Amino acid sequence: MHDDLPNLPRRAFLVAAAAAGGGLLLGVSIASGPAAAAAAAQPFEPNAFVLLGPDGIVTITMPYIEMGQGTYTSIPMLVAEELEVGLDQVRVRHAGADDKLYGNPMLGLQITGGSSSMRAAWLPLRQAGATARTMLVQAAAQEWKASPLECRARKGEVVHLPSGRRLKYGALAARAAALPAPPEVSLKQPRDFILVGQPGKRLDTPSKVNGSAKYGIDAIVPGMKFAALAQSPAFGGSLKSVDERKALAVKGVRQVVKLDDCVAVIADHTGAARKGLAALEIVWDDGPNAGVSSATLASALAKASDGAAARVRQEGEPGQAGGKQISAVYEQPYLIHAAMEPLNCTVHVKDGSCELWLGTQVMTLSRAAEAKAAGVAPEQVTVHNHYLGGGFGRRLETDMVTRAVQIARHVKGPVKVTWSREEDTRHDIYRGGFYDKIAARVDAEGMPQAWTHRITGPSTVKRFFPAGYVNGFDEEVVEGAMHPPYAFPSMLVEYVNHEPPVPTGFWRGVGPAHNIFVVESFIDELAAAAGKDPVAYRSALLKDNPRALAVLRLAADKAGWGKPLPKGQGRGVSLQHVFGTYMALVTDVAVGQDGEVAIRRVVVAVDTGVAINPDTIRAQLESGINFGISAALWGKTTVEGGRVQQSNFHDVRVLRINEAPAIETHIVTSSEAPGGIGEPGTSALFPSLANAVFAATGKRLRTLPIDPEQLRSA
Repeated sequence: MHDDLPNLPRRAFLVAAAAAGGGLLLGVSIASGPAAAAAAAQPFEPNAFVLLGPDGIVTITMPYIEMGQGTYTSIPMLVAEELEVGLDQVRVRHAGADDKLYGNPMLGLQITGGSSSMRAAWLPLRQAGATARTMLVQAAAQEWKASPLECRARKGEVVHLPSGRRLKYGALAARAAALPAPPEVSLKQPRDFILVGQPGKRLDTPSKVNGSAKYGIDAIVPGMKFAALAQSPAFGGSLKSVDERKALAVKGVRQVVKLDDCVAVIADHTGAARKGLAALEIVWDDGPNAGVSSATLASALAKASDGAAARVRQEGEPGQAGGKQISAVYEQPYLIHAAMEPLNCTVHVKDGSCELWLGTQVMTLSRAAEAKAAGVAPEQVTVHNHYLGGGFGRRLETDMVTRAVQIARHVKGPVKVTWSREEDTRHDIYRGGFYDKIAARVDAEGMPQAWTHRITGPSTVKRFFPAGYVNGFDEEVVEGAMHPPYAFPSMLVEYVNHEPPVPTGFWRGVGPAHNIFVVESFIDELAAAAGKDPVAYRSALLKDNPRALAVLRLAADKAGWGKPLPKGQGRGVSLQHVFGTYMALVTDVAVGQDGEVAIRRVVVAVDTGVAINPDTIRAQLESGINFGISAALWGKTTVEGGRVQQSNFHDVRVLRINEAPAIETHIVTSSEAPGGIGEPGTSALFPSLANAVFAATGKRLRTLPIDPEQLRSA
């Protein structure tokens, strides 16, 4: 969630122990200094494990979650690169729930999010591989009574250079496990990489193609029942009454569970559970939020923006700047996650213990939620994690766990609780709405001398991780606005916290997904007011920022910036430095007479540091861009009577394959540490699309999603 890399030590300390079957087990700890010395006297508590078996197969216990982003291939590439093995020798398995062993060093707990996995893994996982390689070389040297300097690790074996003798890793594993771990190891230089930087075939593809891959919704536990649920449709509402007689008459229905704000039907299979749920006669009490609507939410947000604000960043005295003032207000809606796999959770509550099967981005938080709901100690909870059929931040939440445990406590044996698409949509943890006031003082040439930006909206970190909310803001909610790539003589960025009655949380792109739209759209406004080309205008502001300038020029060149387009078509640009990645994006659009927008082409130039797996980078950018297009064109959650109005994909519109644009990705060669790539494509798309619409129609878009009615008169 932050641009900076974690404060990693000079070296990682690793410990080797004989594993079952004569394997070599390596654990990585990122402790240093006095903490490392203390840890050295006790059993290490590593945050990742590498197991080399006697068969030469390397098994990585993965601390991060695979939800389609390619983590289960790119992270093994780091280990394999330093260990000198091919990806065909690598296997991956889910880690258990343990912050001490598997905590993300950037975020402080076991979590997959914020485009942080590769940034967090970059040094520790390479050090694990390099340490294993070093110990295997030492083991071979002992076997041959030779100097380790005469030995080299190559393709899963150690070679004695003078004699040509060879030993496979599997044959050396047991001997290597008996050796002390070296205190320091040498890592490869990027110029020496063999795997890293090359397209790597996804390790999870075969199981996803042949159907053996297990998602949370696929969990099967002997003797389990199936549950369908209905929750209060109004925020904060409760169950008033329910007539269950017709439901209990449905074949296969076993019981009805009634909670304060939810009803669940338990049955022998999901079909029976859903039929039973439909047969219930439920009366709800809509509670205190019955009068909440989209109009009241928008009004409250705008009013809050006039309140006291936290100072996020100030450079100079913007209030004293002269020149002409240009200002604007931007508004953005609540957004649904709409993951392909609806929420689900399988739970078995026993006497004094619990077991949980699901796909989650937060293993230990899910364990804690289950323990709290079940009234047991966390160490008595076992979490079985699975692949995620879409995360996008929704599965950073644990409400589905709490709800499943609440239901399971009334059921004998395990029960799978599956949310319908309607429940998943109407009980999401939504991307919050935002209201931004932004202004600049410009000189006679139209260049900004002062920049002010006030962001108003909810803070997920304030709820999710209170320690990260300091001095009235958190870095996630202002990322993309706090440190724009441009040089301004003076600037002021402020934040007003406003928490609505609608539950809000992380959504793909997090802070930059709303901040970059405002910043990059307004930069275009300033360029237009100055009568200057948007790319040239940005270039003039990129003082001492060569990486940003390089991607801007590359994207413009590859997109044919400046070449004329037919009437009704336009080309827009955006630039950002978020999640540790520099990116410029150029979008070509056509706007029809009916105001409908078609995206023809998107050109991306990205400097994300070392490109570990270029194929994954391209796939992630295509995914993020298309995800952003859906939100920019149709993404809007409306509320009436305290209830979300949307319910399924018929009114939660997503981009269809025939509507998807051609996307060209150009990756800058770099030896810098890697940045994040899962979310920048989404945040970059919004302003480049809006700027392209302006170029095509002359209509400036300050509100999303795009309203065709606004463009029909263009």
